[in-house]
Amino acid sequence: MSQNPVSVSQAVIHHAAVLRVVQAALAKAESLGIKVCVAVMDSSGTLAGFARMPGAFLISGDIATRKAYASAAIGAPAEMVEQALAQEAPRVREGIVLTGFSMIRGGLPLRSGETLVGAVGVSGGSESQDVECATAGAAALQG
Repeated sequence: MSQNPVSVSQAVIHHAAVLRVVQAALAKAESLGIKVCVAVMDSSGTLAGFARMPGAFLISGDIATRKAYASAAIGAPAEMVEQALAQEAPRVREGIVLTGFSMIRGGLPLRSGETLVGAVGVSGGSESQDVECATAGAAALQG
């Protein structure tokens, strides 16, 4: 190992996989009869893919992106941020939200085996519908 490292390797989701995730999440939304936005972040928290169904709420795009960002950052479902911060002071929870994190259900990590490669966030339905769509998107990586 080098004494003075200058870079690291980090697994990130491939663009073809991003498209599969987005398409699967959108297909699930269509089957549920809802209009959503889907965001996919790579493991560094950079937006890798986004889609908005016609008629989706304007704010859903931002919320989907924040859900994906939170899941990519912690490698767990977005709502885990809320659980992890439950005992913290309100100013800490408010500060986390200001950084772009969402504590709303519907953001899930994306893995290749055990390796975090990104995250998907869905917004536009109820929280449980958003989770269903995100789960369908994440499952597309396994198929």
